[in-house]
Amino acid sequence: MNVNLYGCDGKWLMVDLGMTFADPWYPGVELVFADLDFIEERKKDLLGIVLTHAHEDHIGAVPYFAQELGVPLYATPFTARLVYEKLVEAGIEDVVELNVIENEGSLSLGAFDIRYVPLAHSIAEGNALLIDTPYGRVFHTGDWKLDDEPRVGTPATEEELTAIGDEGVLALVCDSTNVFNPKPSGSEGAVRAGLLETIAELKGRRVVVTTFASNVARLQTLAEVAEATGRQLCVAGRSLDRIIKVSQASGYLLDFPEPISMDAAMDLPRGEVLILATGGQGEARAALARIAGDQHPIKLEAGDAVVFSSRQIPGNELAIGRVQNALVEKGVRLITDKQSLIHVSGHPGRPELVALYEWLRPKILVPVHGEVRHMAEQARLGKAEGIPKTILQKNGDLVRLAPNGPVKLSSERNGRLVLDGDIIAPADGEAMAARRKLGNNGLISVALAVTLEGKQASGVDIGCVGVPLEEDMAPFLEEAREDVSKALKALKGDRKRDRVAVAECVRLAVRRTAQRWCGKKPVVQVLLRER
Repeated sequence: MNVNLYGCDGKWLMVDLGMTFADPWYPGVELVFADLDFIEERKKDLLGIVLTHAHEDHIGAVPYFAQELGVPLYATPFTARLVYEKLVEAGIEDVVELNVIENEGSLSLGAFDIRYVPLAHSIAEGNALLIDTPYGRVFHTGDWKLDDEPRVGTPATEEELTAIGDEGVLALVCDSTNVFNPKPSGSEGAVRAGLLETIAELKGRRVVVTTFASNVARLQTLAEVAEATGRQLCVAGRSLDRIIKVSQASGYLLDFPEPISMDAAMDLPRGEVLILATGGQGEARAALARIAGDQHPIKLEAGDAVVFSSRQIPGNELAIGRVQNALVEKGVRLITDKQSLIHVSGHPGRPELVALYEWLRPKILVPVHGEVRHMAEQARLGKAEGIPKTILQKNGDLVRLAPNGPVKLSSERNGRLVLDGDIIAPADGEAMAARRKLGNNGLISVALAVTLEGKQASGVDIGCVGVPLEEDMAPFLEEAREDVSKALKALKGDRKRDRVAVAECVRLAVRRTAQRWCGKKPVVQVLLRER
């Protein structure tokens, strides 16, 4: 969930405003954002938000924070169209200023002169930013790779990047995601050949290909593969429909064939259709999961094939495994990038990083975008390749690049926020902590009446949710009621008339009983009535 801030002469520039998807640590939550408290306190000095490209981890938080931040957005045409759709969905398209910057265009915000530098990536219009300031130039890579055959767009050449290096680069702020890969990330052109070979071998079979919807180059490749193998194209998934529409409005996929309907696809002979589907990361509501569960108009049978033309994002292994197992149970053949060259990464391997160092020759390397181990490894690589200075930073670190940098100045407040229903709340707040406890241990509710003197004046009503005592529930409840009565009788002195003390006495008695019976420590809520 990339959010980067550059400060110069008291003013701030934000680069990207992304989000990430939740994991089981955040039960009931889908989206996670960076805590923007630092810049929210300084938003009068924030000049604008410049977006490098349209992946969700770079633009996904825009509709949730852009109005509050109250500054203009800047993006190239394809990215701007996707951002605009998000603003429309949020109902804020008329209150958030969105500026479209032509590809390879420039803009100036205060002391920042910014130029878009196109680089290859797994989405249309991936860009680096060349940020000029009175104190030096920063080359902010965004997400990138090197690709001699990118299929969509024209990335900057070696000569153009070398020319930027000749003019001098103070700091290279660089993507670290694939630093452990000893090989180049690979070309989209090579993927075309791999997909063509793979699908040509699946004669007579219904074939589903799942890929990242945002990978416009891959969609172009799959359209060509469908034509070359004599198959008609069918699209299953709203995000694919949206990306195709936005791509064509931006001048891409202009020769993309008109997709046939799902009903028409099912009426064709099995070997005459190629289906593009969302859901390669195991998303429960996406097309592929519904196909695997026979809850979708697209039907697969034994002998059909699903081609996973995408990488497995860490954290999604279980979800992907569930979908793949369901497909295999139907007799469907699975083909992944472990078997054929049907996917390449959109991030640079070590040889690509080294090439960029040689072309730009920065004075400082600032690794970003990766876990700490990725950034630390890139810092080591940069130092070994002769970059004079590197700095390993963490979320919240405020670093001076110039003059006399790099120097860490402070660690500012940072953290995570979650979209919980319609509320943006702290990820480490009480609600999330309580939900984890409930999910891990279950809930017991206890209701009873007591007199003003603290004597039990009714039976004890107990309800359980998520406590693993199905077969033993009746004897457990009987024992818990007895333990509550004994605990109340054991209270002495003023504690008998203290409602807080009485409720705590009941809570602990029931929790101890539950722990004896099932080994869990459930959350216990107590409701006292007075008689």
